[in-house]
Amino acid sequence: MSHLANIGDTRTLIIHPASTTHRQLDEAQQLAAGVRPDMVRISVGLEHIDDILWDIDQALEATSG
Repeated sequence: MSHLANIGDTRTLIIHPASTTHRQLDEAQQLAAGVRPDMVRISVGLEHIDDILWDIDQALEATSG
């Protein structure tokens, strides 16, 4: 999984909308648009589902340690 703002790719991507795609909006505008500060967006690509789930599991394990 890549941490990128390149939406529309064939690879699985993860982004933080508040600091990427919606960074031009102030906090109130972001909230009005449904973008919370703790939100991440996963755009699932064409990889095998086992690879995607493995990547997600690895990321979650790294943050819960």
